[in-house]
Amino acid sequence: MIRLRLSVLAAAAALLFAGTAPAQMHTTYAPEKGIWNVTGIEVDPNHIDDYLAGLRRTQAPGMDVLKKRGLIDAYRIRLRNGYVKGSPNVMIETHFTSFAALAPDKARDQAIEKEIYASVPKEEGDKAVAGYEKYRTFVDDAYWTEVTLAK
Repeated sequence: MIRLRLSVLAAAAALLFAGTAPAQMHTTYAPEKGIWNVTGIEVDPNHIDDYLAGLRRTQAPGMDVLKKRGLIDAYRIRLRNGYVKGSPNVMIETHFTSFAALAPDKARDQAIEKEIYASVPKEEGDKAVAGYEKYRTFVDDAYWTEVTLAK
């Protein structure tokens, strides 16, 4: 009896999914060029303004250097409307022009670091980060690929 029920369920599932074609890259969807680095941060709601002011002074200049050098073509900061403890309420998203932009290059990376420290001295950046640690927690950090679905 159990075997009969399992057979009937398997046959029903086969019929149900018979018309469903598997997704095929470049046919069903197309991956966009580049890759997004998405960092989710939980910030104490009472310190959102402090955090954003700090990012404007410490994070934005570095992103602008990366953009000027062609490693990224976009960055954005998103705020969540509403708060749920343990979930990110600030997202920092950076779009790298390609996977290759993530590959280490000693000369390039040291030149970028020097340029960033010229706009935000290391001591100032370290002091700001020490302040952030009082009210922020990193919740997620991942690389995401954007896709466009075929029509």
